[in-house]
Amino acid sequence: MTVAHTKTSNYPISFEFFPTKTPEGAAKHVQVRKDLYARQPEFCSVTYGAGGSTQAGTFSMVRDIQAEGMQAACHFSCIGATSDKVRAELQELKDMGVKRLVALRGDLPSGYGLGGEFHHASDLVEFIRNEFGDWFHIEVAAYPETHPQAKSPEADLKAFATKIQAGAHSGITQYFYNADAYFRFVEGIQALGVQVPVVPGIMPILNSSQLMRFSDATGAEIPRWIRLRLQAYGDDVTSIRAFGMDVVTRLCEQLRDQGAPGLHFYTMNQSAATLELCDRLGL
Repeated sequence: MTVAHTKTSNYPISFEFFPTKTPEGAAKHVQVRKDLYARQPEFCSVTYGAGGSTQAGTFSMVRDIQAEGMQAACHFSCIGATSDKVRAELQELKDMGVKRLVALRGDLPSGYGLGGEFHHASDLVEFIRNEFGDWFHIEVAAYPETHPQAKSPEADLKAFATKIQAGAHSGITQYFYNADAYFRFVEGIQALGVQVPVVPGIMPILNSSQLMRFSDATGAEIPRWIRLRLQAYGDDVTSIRAFGMDVVTRLCEQLRDQGAPGLHFYTMNQSAATLELCDRLGL
């Protein structure tokens, strides 16, 4: 399968990282970030572990990104937290000069009860707005294929609308490989009167077993034809990567050409695949 390389200038992109666990990993990631900054992303987001379990690492990487002259968006989850704790941590981010947040409900580490003062991401969004006004640009999560815990697709659309009504500015989706699901989601929220940018989350396909595991855990669908092709390649990493690059490039082209407002790349803390996708897309 041959994929056309289309030149596109000034199309908004952003990158997601997760906190590194070792000094060696942190040192290596400096070069990863430098390579990706060359593509002039709008921002780089940093994830936040269950129950805030990676908070120190998250804030450290956010601080590094800001110091490197790039805008950082800090993931921030609220489940199990108190308002005093959330207020203090948000104040710390504000003092660091952070202007973007990805506001999430989050998952508690196993063995914890619900607890806390925030039960939904919309509660967190409302709190941020009340406490910090317009200081933060707030992104929230969107699920084109429906959140795995949602009672129905309609309930999931309404949950997203509630987050926007609480004060969020825009959405970033969970990764997907079916563009129709994304466009149906956007049409669904627009029917509810929601008119905010919803940026597709893009996951490169590099490792089939890892992708299957992620997708089974998060509820992201791998279309049957993609799953069967990946299974047929077995342990042929080169063929899996080549096939995955073609699939994801075509997905990105379809999203961009039909009006998606940008692309948010889940880099998995690597640069090569994301850089190749950017090259193929002329970004």
